[in-house]
Amino acid sequence: MTTALLIIDVQRAILTGLAHADRQPSIDARLDAVSARLGRMKRAAEASGVPVILVQHDGDTGHRLEYGTTDWLFRDEITPRHDTVVVHKRSCDSFHDTDLSERLAELGINHLVIGGCMTQFCVDTTTRRATSMGFDVTLLSDGHTTADFGSLTVEQIVDHHNCLLSGFNAGSKAVRVVPSEAACFLTT
Repeated sequence: MTTALLIIDVQRAILTGLAHADRQPSIDARLDAVSARLGRMKRAAEASGVPVILVQHDGDTGHRLEYGTTDWLFRDEITPRHDTVVVHKRSCDSFHDTDLSERLAELGINHLVIGGCMTQFCVDTTTRRATSMGFDVTLLSDGHTTADFGSLTVEQIVDHHNCLLSGFNAGSKAVRVVPSEAACFLTT
């Protein structure tokens, strides 16, 4: 099994302005913790020779992730190296109108370890799509986050998606949800 680490939308302003003022500090603290965790995962993958793929959302003019602005940049914890694959997207699906599937094929990847931002949108959609496209997926239970959405808190959304996606399958391919400390990079 050849594995890659896929980190989705961990950008400077990914959660800016999405929470009520009283909740923003806890949303920001959670993003800091997830970003630090993903940064450690990224460095471990690189040290093991595991490919790292960063997905970056290219927002329209006026969007909080407007292409080319400082808010659009990746957070410092996951800054790309010269050999980091960067995929640009414009929708919740990291495969839609991108070269992600081609990049994975070039690398011979058949297993993705996934973390990132916007649990209920980009992480969920990409995880499901990867599975239906023939990849085994390990979703990092403590490696994705979002902001509160409607009456749901970030904690509820993350817990729900961890339960919902655990065991999701398409034929023989499935999602396994594990904490980052239990995730290992398989390169054989």
